[in-house]
Amino acid sequence: MHVWVDADACPVVIKEILYRAAGRVGVPVTLVSNMSLRVPPSPFITTIRVPKGFDGADQRIAALMQPGDLVITADIPLAAEVVRRGGRALDPRGELYTEDNVQEHLAVRNLMDSLRGGGENLGGPAAFNQTDRHAFANQLDRLLTARSSP
Repeated sequence: MHVWVDADACPVVIKEILYRAAGRVGVPVTLVSNMSLRVPPSPFITTIRVPKGFDGADQRIAALMQPGDLVITADIPLAAEVVRRGGRALDPRGELYTEDNVQEHLAVRNLMDSLRGGGENLGGPAAFNQTDRHAFANQLDRLLTARSSP
């Protein structure tokens, strides 16, 4: 399993959890971003910088990921593509996207996008909090543990 991170909008605390996990279990983690990133020195952590532009990191992740890989992203269209290609997608708030739920999430996202496009003021997501951090860490731990189980 390789862990790919849609790093442009990923909270710093989530990146730190991933850095620790990479070292602890020896899983390769690649952060993909359109800006330079500072990461701790580790043989398990790499970065890829893509040109600025719409969905550059998403497109690179989709091109590089393999079935069985894990992608950390809040971008639901990317999550849907990852699941379609046999990977797993985990939201930084701890929600695991699966074949059973990703299409519903995508439909809701598209509806909200359409409403915003029509002038509706729907607000944004709630602020990232400690509960989100714990949910992510717990889900990541389950996925990494399952990876190393026979």
